[in-house]
Amino acid sequence: MPKTLLLSSSSFFFSRHNKFSSLPRKFLYPSTHFPSLSWPFSGVFPRPIHACKVFTMAERTTTSSSHSQKYTNRLAAEHSPYLLQHAHNPVDWYPWSEEAFAEARKRDVPIFLSIGYSTCHWCHVMEVESFENEEVAKLLNDCFVSIKVDREERPDVDKVYMTYVQALYGGGGWPLSVFLSPDLKPLMGGTYFPPEDKYGRPGFKTILRKVKDAWNNKKDMLVKSGAFAIEQLSEALSASAASNQLPDGLPENALQLCAEQLSKSYDSRFGGFGSAPKFPRPVEIQLMLYYSKKLGEIGKPGGAKESLKMVLFSLQCMARGGIHDHIGGGFHRYSVDECWHVPHFEKMLYDQGQLANVYLDVFSITRDVFYSFIARDILDYLRRDMIGSEGGIFSAEDADSAEFEGATRKKEGAFYIWTSKENAQSFLFKIDGILGEHTNLFKEHYYVKPSGNCDLSRMSDPHNEFKGKNVVIEGNDSSALASKLGMPFQEYFDVLGECKKKLFDVRSKRPRPHLDDKVIVSWNGLAISSFARASKILKGERQGTDFNFPVVGCDPKEYMEVAEKAASFIRRHLYNEQTHRLQHSFRNGPSKAPGFLDDYAFLISGLLDLYECGGSIDWLVWATELQDMQDELFLDREGGAYFNTPGEDPSVLLRVKEDHDGAEPSGNSVSAINLARLASMVSGSKSDHYSQIAEHLLAVFETRLKEMAMAVPLMCCAADLLSIPSRKQVVLVGHKPSVEFENMLAAAHTSYDPNKTVIHIDPTNTADMEFWEANNGKVALVARNNFAADKVIALVCQNFTCSPPISSPKSLEDLLSKNTPSAV
Repeated sequence: MPKTLLLSSSSFFFSRHNKFSSLPRKFLYPSTHFPSLSWPFSGVFPRPIHACKVFTMAERTTTSSSHSQKYTNRLAAEHSPYLLQHAHNPVDWYPWSEEAFAEARKRDVPIFLSIGYSTCHWCHVMEVESFENEEVAKLLNDCFVSIKVDREERPDVDKVYMTYVQALYGGGGWPLSVFLSPDLKPLMGGTYFPPEDKYGRPGFKTILRKVKDAWNNKKDMLVKSGAFAIEQLSEALSASAASNQLPDGLPENALQLCAEQLSKSYDSRFGGFGSAPKFPRPVEIQLMLYYSKKLGEIGKPGGAKESLKMVLFSLQCMARGGIHDHIGGGFHRYSVDECWHVPHFEKMLYDQGQLANVYLDVFSITRDVFYSFIARDILDYLRRDMIGSEGGIFSAEDADSAEFEGATRKKEGAFYIWTSKENAQSFLFKIDGILGEHTNLFKEHYYVKPSGNCDLSRMSDPHNEFKGKNVVIEGNDSSALASKLGMPFQEYFDVLGECKKKLFDVRSKRPRPHLDDKVIVSWNGLAISSFARASKILKGERQGTDFNFPVVGCDPKEYMEVAEKAASFIRRHLYNEQTHRLQHSFRNGPSKAPGFLDDYAFLISGLLDLYECGGSIDWLVWATELQDMQDELFLDREGGAYFNTPGEDPSVLLRVKEDHDGAEPSGNSVSAINLARLASMVSGSKSDHYSQIAEHLLAVFETRLKEMAMAVPLMCCAADLLSIPSRKQVVLVGHKPSVEFENMLAAAHTSYDPNKTVIHIDPTNTADMEFWEANNGKVALVARNNFAADKVIALVCQNFTCSPPISSPKSLEDLLSKNTPSAV
């Protein structure tokens, strides 16, 4: 769809959420340290293009390369859906491999590296315009060795060259296009390039000729510049800490600073933080929720209420907007406008898991089923469309799809849009005639108009691509419309649910967007967390609650089954029981890439939630094993914090200590919280060991926390968590599984409290007792002393004291719902 090119939209995105804004300022200006790149490349550095100038390019529809088998290259032997999409390009692509590097050295030619992912809209554009063009392919084949990388399969490779492009040019995005020397040093780069010269910008063919000429005539200068770039980036990104802990008061100050910075960017009209395009960034919501609770605990109810209000309004606006798929469930990647209406239509697993968790958090605070419904909506979408037969959860759905079966061209959003015109091109897109007597009710509720509804903002559809079409959005107050029609509120929502189911059934007959069925460990970890937590938190919904499509309304325990099945898939297919190492992803077998920091950290977080929400002690044992391996592979024991890669692949030139909490949280932020949780479960030297690693980790990012807290909201929460003298422990003792045990577990998870650890132990279970006797003898002793065959006992402990034994779920809820730490 016609939006600003990724070159300019990514510049916006990275200027707002720039992971490398703490780098030395010299990296922002290529002429400062890279004079050799100022010519002939000064004309090809990415810079913003006004959207109206590129309408003809953005309006294009994508031709699927799978329809043409005239060419076949090495990518045909790969498993990645993204690489397979390019297997029949005339470009002689190589995967990232020693074979490709050796060929570049042998021919003494530069490498053209193209990085993207299978559901990337502008990656599709560049494929059709350039990589399927035989003239472009000849230039690439004659003068370069061309390498394709799936950024989701090899995030380590992507990180190196995205870091380079962002640091040098101030922006980045996908497709990422970088020219390398045969020894893999970057020479220059950008994102999307159009094929021809336009609007004063050189096209891709011109760039290829200029790079070839520069390589032939100024090779030594280019190679030296590339080597210097990597040297400087490596120095800038190898942060270490002289101290092994943060200064007193910094965690509280960082938390407050981050909340204040976010509050200044809050959109009081449409919700969310920042302006268009609007990305869901769940870590922002997590920070504001955490800060609100903190203010309540220190006696500042006014500030607590204001912070919570921003969260509630933002989540309501997102849920009612077009970024939310009202017909099929789940959320799209981002909204192109400020009112959450017209989205970029791809769906990513990492968004779903995180968003489900923040809606669950808000439900646990408010008890408003609006939020629990949205959490269910997301999780039911994943169950319906994104889970394989063995339990692995798939990574993404594309934004683009064909309008009808057999079409060789695709359009963004074709699967999701609707029209209300009687002369619509197809029954499959027309609301009128599908909904019968309830047509007008649905159309008024979801702002469906004959002329199309993408008119809420000038940014929603600036080129009338969606003229006459509708992206469903809740544009009116439900209670007012129900009253207007004289319908009971629940009946009104029952009708809407019936309408959505009818539209869903019709929509299901359209060609589906491409499904990227890779199973990525890190993203599965995020989803495992949300499914496990939902299994207990949603037990707080009032009995007799009615559910409407696309919410299924299942028993929450079914979500635990999904979480355990996904974790089992990873253990079975992507974990080596002998080495205790993970592989990064799976599709028709494990990928060649090893597990990265995010894979370990996110999976450990999911396993801790799986255990705390009632899963077997085996999940906790596995989490501790993974934490030990994470420390071995990624921890800088002298300098502090974790690198993003194991550092064992010589073709990956940078090891980064990442801190930025963006669309996904950073591995270091998640690890700090994991370590705090583990430290509260075990005792003695092992507990001290976890705490010390976490404190040293945070000290590495002291400057970031002081000066740019808004870039690291989850790390701000982690720093505050670690500054609290003692985490709250809820210890449950009794027979499991049993109804009584499940009810007590649900009570333990009823209230929102990030500073809470739930430990459950069955003294009759050998594995339970062996673990706790080896890792925390006090817990084992509590279990033995409080076991009763006919009931479940709970104790709430903090600051070396415990509450009297509790045997009633309601009593446990009441105790945990009290705000002040002195309640214990």
